[in-house]
Amino acid sequence: MRKERRKERNELVPGQRNAAGGAGPDRIADTTTTRPPYPAPSAEARLRYWFDTTLARGIPALCGWLALGCLALVVPVSALLVWTDQRAPASLGARIAAVWRSTGQTMRLGGEVGPPLRVVLSVLLALIALLYVSTLVSLITTGLTDRLMALDRGRAAILERGHTVVLGWSEQIPTVVSELVAARTDRRRRVIAVLADKDKSAMEEGLPDTVRATGHTRVLCRTGRPADPAVLARVSPATADCVLVLPRDDPRDDAETVKTLLSLSAALGEDRRVRVVAAVRDDRHLAAARLAGGPRTTVLDVDDISARLVVDCARQPGLSLVHQELLDFAGHEFHTLRDPRLPGLTFEEAAGACPESIAVGIAHDDGTVTLNPPPAARFRQDDSLLVIARDEHSTRLSDLPVPHDPRALTHAPPPAPAPAERVLLLGWNRRAPRIVDQLSRRTPPGSTLDVAAGPRAATAAAVRSAAEALAPRMPVRHHPGDPALRSTTDALDPTGYDVVIVLGPDPRPGRGDPDDRALLTLLHLRAAEEESGRRVPVVTEMADDRNRLIAPRAPGCDFVVSGRLVGLLMTQISQNPHLTAVFEELLSPAGNTLHLRPAAHYVTTGRTTSFAAVAASAARRGECAIGYRSATAPDHGMRLNPPKARVRYWHARDQVVLIAPGG
Repeated sequence: MRKERRKERNELVPGQRNAAGGAGPDRIADTTTTRPPYPAPSAEARLRYWFDTTLARGIPALCGWLALGCLALVVPVSALLVWTDQRAPASLGARIAAVWRSTGQTMRLGGEVGPPLRVVLSVLLALIALLYVSTLVSLITTGLTDRLMALDRGRAAILERGHTVVLGWSEQIPTVVSELVAARTDRRRRVIAVLADKDKSAMEEGLPDTVRATGHTRVLCRTGRPADPAVLARVSPATADCVLVLPRDDPRDDAETVKTLLSLSAALGEDRRVRVVAAVRDDRHLAAARLAGGPRTTVLDVDDISARLVVDCARQPGLSLVHQELLDFAGHEFHTLRDPRLPGLTFEEAAGACPESIAVGIAHDDGTVTLNPPPAARFRQDDSLLVIARDEHSTRLSDLPVPHDPRALTHAPPPAPAPAERVLLLGWNRRAPRIVDQLSRRTPPGSTLDVAAGPRAATAAAVRSAAEALAPRMPVRHHPGDPALRSTTDALDPTGYDVVIVLGPDPRPGRGDPDDRALLTLLHLRAAEEESGRRVPVVTEMADDRNRLIAPRAPGCDFVVSGRLVGLLMTQISQNPHLTAVFEELLSPAGNTLHLRPAAHYVTTGRTTSFAAVAASAARRGECAIGYRSATAPDHGMRLNPPKARVRYWHARDQVVLIAPGG
């Protein structure tokens, strides 16, 4: 009796059991069975899944579906053509045979009619021919595809002679490639090979538009690690005209540059004629890089050059424009002139015979240069004349010197001792100790330096170390604080200093653009100048040249884009090896350096006269006048290598650009 009741209870549907007040387990079973059922897949989904499963079986399934698809289209169309043809046979069998012939000709199946064996044999031969042709086409397509993919990956070898090789990828790459394109425009066909551990398409997109638009220069990008000798062979460095090894963005990667120079030395061999220009950021690797590169390699110290440029501009505001003009191939730069008439001439005679250029030195055959030599110095055999000109073709010797009015020449006042200066340094980076050291060497005695840098312990320790090292020469005071904050600049009153230097922090991953803080500091300085009504010369070091275009400007402000200037310098040296010694002397505290001095020290101001008179007056003092800066021109008025015979009005605030002994 109990079993019958249990059977009846089990035969009830779950809803009835709940309604009857079943036990707990019955209610649990009820909730599970009353869930909505999983929706059944639609016919379209089942058909798509079956089709995908069939395709997954491989090439035979693909061929079968392709054949069925073609037959599904060709047979109905062939039948429609036959049935609409007025010349088609009347019988059904003949029309079916005509449909078969049309289908066979379309699908290259022979289309033979007759006994079944003949039809089968014709189809077999057609399939064999189709297999042969399709295999041949696939082999050719695969070969071309692999070749194109190899080219796209940038792993194909470059077989050129006299080309320029650029190794590495850094912030200098747009500048270097653009200047190489602009240099030596007389050559119709030029090739620049770039090898870097970077994707080829990314490198091509990273090049400036001016490089991609030129039709006279081919820029070939190859992917690979330059330090690998096997990869280095892809750009044929042994047959190149010159090789540039770009510095890495991080100083810790200078070891990779040294290894690249070792690989390059192994590829070029002992008896090599290829010029190599490289750069490192940390001077601790400078000696190793020079040993790895060999005697024909020029290795530049990026941080040292940047520090010298910043201090040069701080000492003489406006020199950044001169450096930019001398290093940029778009303006007037250094060239060497070889002429059979030079041996035996004095430097004064050669300088007077240059109507369209300015003679500044003698380039010797051993690679040394005598900058601003004495007027009586004579040219020896194989010596060249170092000039500043627009290009190498505009430099020529003339038998007639450019005349000038000797009455316009004046005598400079006796030199007076320079007064002590107050210098303010806002910001700190790895180049700051070098800048502080250069300032102590070039500022007048009694000058002081105030440093406003962040409160980080490492920064404070670095400033304290620099202050202790320079204590005998220049007092250094540290003011903890963020120069990008207005409170820091207001507390220091920057308008009370003789010159202000703004430095951005070192670039670090995840910290954004280092120029952002420099731009904020410049805005605070500009606001302080407007409130006080006093202008102070400001020199700003920036990493990106594009940020210079948006920086707040004021009269007397200079911007030193160190990465761009180093790239320009590397390109200039790669085209003319003598320029290594030239710029080494120009950027050093001793020797002949660049100067901006009042025009009234050389010619009578307030009247018109030619630049030839300025050059003659400077030569009388043992200096080389290479240009001038107009006080009334809206675009800074900087002009290098002006026409010597052109007459202009000389304002009392005009300046003359000179190469003269330091001091």
